[in-house]
Amino acid sequence: MQAATPNPEQLLTNATRLIEIERDHYLRLHPRSVELSAQASQHFLYGVPMHWMNDWGTPVPLFVQKAQGAHFTCADGIDYVDFCLGDTGAMFGHSPPAVAKAITAQASAGYTTMLPSTLAPDAGAALAEQFGLPYWQLATTATDANRFVLRWARAVTRRQKLLVFDGCYHGTVDDTMVDVVGGKTIDRSSLLGQVHALGLHTVAVDFNDLAAVERELASGEIACVLTEPALTNCGMVPANAGFNEGLRELTTKYGSLLVLDETHTISTGRGGWAKSHGVVPDFLVVGKPIAGGLPAAAYGFSADMATRMKTAKDNAPAGHSGIGTTLAGNMMTLAAMHATLTEVATEAAYKHMLALAETLEKQLTTCITAHQLPWNFTRLGARLELQFCAKTPCNAQEARAAQNDTLESAIHLYLFNRGVLLTPFHNMMLVCPATSQEDLNRLVQVFEECLNALMKK
Repeated sequence: MQAATPNPEQLLTNATRLIEIERDHYLRLHPRSVELSAQASQHFLYGVPMHWMNDWGTPVPLFVQKAQGAHFTCADGIDYVDFCLGDTGAMFGHSPPAVAKAITAQASAGYTTMLPSTLAPDAGAALAEQFGLPYWQLATTATDANRFVLRWARAVTRRQKLLVFDGCYHGTVDDTMVDVVGGKTIDRSSLLGQVHALGLHTVAVDFNDLAAVERELASGEIACVLTEPALTNCGMVPANAGFNEGLRELTTKYGSLLVLDETHTISTGRGGWAKSHGVVPDFLVVGKPIAGGLPAAAYGFSADMATRMKTAKDNAPAGHSGIGTTLAGNMMTLAAMHATLTEVATEAAYKHMLALAETLEKQLTTCITAHQLPWNFTRLGARLELQFCAKTPCNAQEARAAQNDTLESAIHLYLFNRGVLLTPFHNMMLVCPATSQEDLNRLVQVFEECLNALMKK
């Protein structure tokens, strides 16, 4: 017998009540984390090494003891099946054996020298093979990689402006921390310590709007378009058919560069969205999972772009280019990256991840359909996201309108307390090579129980 259509007001009332119950439940389950939080608060802001670690909606942060494969154990000895996976940082699983072996071997042979490791040629070849671009440079984070690419783009085009999309995510690059309000590009309201008006050199338009892109590119002022192949931070927004291909055509037509940030869309398939769909950008940025979870990122480019970059660098005065950091491309990172790309992020691994993610999407969709909930699951390869709207959004405005913090928090915390971890925002989930059907079943069962709790009269 199918469940009755839920009353939206009753659903929110139940969600609010469920959050209160689950927060109390969390404290009872995690006395050791409560204790560690109090100790850490003596030396760390908010009691955590990085303040985002406090943004999980829990009364105190969960402290982790060990992470392996698709699971981790918290300080209180509770086993969790992890679908958050460090928000893509551990997308290929926690501590893959091949990466652990490479790190162990390198640990006694040096960490960093600011000189190339003997592994450099092999690591470069692995990047080129996996992502399809011949030339590469390394960074410590995708934020840095994006920042450096923007410098290169402005240097080779001799243009200053950047085009991004409303709702975009490119780490903490200042130029991209903008929103569109009333048709104007303004600084994101959550920014701390911002001094310069970012709209002076950045313009943002709606995702999936090629006419708006062409209008801006026609000015001849745009150095590059920086985008993810699908928006992943405002709520998942896939590209309409032909949109990214249209970006490639328009940037070529108007002399701008196309930069694809695949830090999250690497979940699409081996080599990322661009390689899977035959779109060749001027620059490709990858980060987070490419070194097994160690801080690492890379940006790739064509042979022609390499020539333009060399010309710009060789013609500039001597001194710091503003591109690169001391630890970028260190020996330990190269070892972990090479192992990840050649032994972990394999075709077989992706085949497993994509098949299980497709199965999970079907199982979870069955749950919400049975409860007559006007929600949907949007999937991008091994990455899924629950959205509180009947169909997948087309732009950031639609994605924001579909968000409901109360429902999101209630679902996240309910699953959290039952050993299933999703991201603390948007209830995003990832499937890794170590994820099993049993892990999926556990998630689906707890999600079903959560829906039942939310729909009690």
